[in-house]
Formats: sequence, C-alpha cells, structure tokens
Amino acid sequence: MAVESAEPGTTRPGGRTARVREAVLRAAGDALAEQGFAHLDLADVARRADVGKTTVYRRWGTVTGLVADLLKDMAEQSLPRTETGSLLGDLKANARLVHRTLTDPRQGELFKALIAAATCDTRTADALHHFYRTRIEEWAPCVRQAVGRGEVPAGTDPHEVIRAVSAPLYYRLLASGDPLDQAAADRAAEAAAAAARAGAYVRHAAPEGMTGQARTEDSQQADG
Repeated sequence: MAVESAEPGTTRPGGRTARVREAVLRAAGDALAEQGFAHLDLADVARRADVGKTTVYRRWGTVTGLVADLLKDMAEQSLPRTETGSLLGDLKANARLVHRTLTDPRQGELFKALIAAATCDTRTADALHHFYRTRIEEWAPCVRQAVGRGEVPAGTDPHEVIRAVSAPLYYRLLASGDPLDQAAADRAAEAAAAAARAGAYVRHAAPEGMTGQARTEDSQQADG
C-alpha cells in the first residue's frame, strides 16, 4: 500500500523524537517571543534546543515549517474548556483564559510574532487559522448548552459568540493599546452574552430561491 510522505514536522513522534520536538518547539517559541519572525533562524533554534542543526533542517526544513508545527502543538496543548453551568460564567472563563495568555510576558509576545508572520506567509496563516478554529470549536459547546438551557435563542451561532469574546481582547493587544486587564476580559464576555441573549448571533436562513448575489444586493439596498 502506498503511503503519502508527511511534510516536515507533521508526524506525531514518540520517545526521543518527542523530546527533541518538545525542545525545538520550546526554543522556537522563545526565539519568536524575543526576536520576532523576521529574525527566526533554524540554526539559532537548534543551538537553543541543544540539538544538531542537521536534525532541525531535516525535520522541519524551513522556518515556516517550524512555525506551523509550533502552532499545531499549541493547539494540541491548550487548556480544556471550563464548564460553570451558565453561559456568562463560561464566557468569562474563556475571556480570562485569553487574557492570561495574551498578558503573559512570553505568550503575549509570541502571539504578536505569530500574527505578524501570518500577514506575510501563507503557510503560517493557515496554521494560525487552524489554531483558532481548534480553540473556537473547543469552546463552542458552552453556547450549545446555553441554547439547551433556554438562555439564548435556538439557532444561535456558537462560533460567532466565542469569536465575539476574544476579538476585543486581540484588538487591545494589537491595535488600540488600551489596557488589557481582567476587567476588559469580563466586559467582553458580558457584552457577548448580552448580545447572544438578544438574538444577535441567530443564524437566519435565506429566503428560498434567493442566490448569494441576490442576498448581497438586497442587503445593500436595505442599508442604503
């Protein structure tokens, strides 16, 4: 049977290989947090991880390959979802987790570097998108449970609610420079919960027979 060869850094290793991967990814994260994507160098990562340069070049091949594997590992290692029994409690737990991550001296700088890299490198962007899809999907059940409890309307889009929680926090980190504190995290959760209860995230089915273009034109006419 033919087996497709995996891209560098995409296999799930064990034993010594797992220890090498852990050391290299940790070193890559440190280097990114300290120097940014533009200065990331595989030889420097190998030195930091105390492994041979040949090992790093053979396994990951390129800086983007290494960064993609780092993001994959971060998604796999992320903390599990908290269940509090209420939508607001769950969303606050999510917001506070994002807050702790983004204000951590190492993790905050690491995310800035990864987001900056994703703006100019397709593979890094794909890996970053996968990371966030994984995190959003992990927290989406809290919204589905809220629908089941009658806290929010049926048809509420779980993914949009979770995005609404973290978006203001990333905006503070990357754009506005406003304080990114726990109070801001709690306000983001409260706003998302209130909007969800009001039906802001309910998915509305398009009228039967209306095409995507027609929906766009209809919306533009309504806005005008």
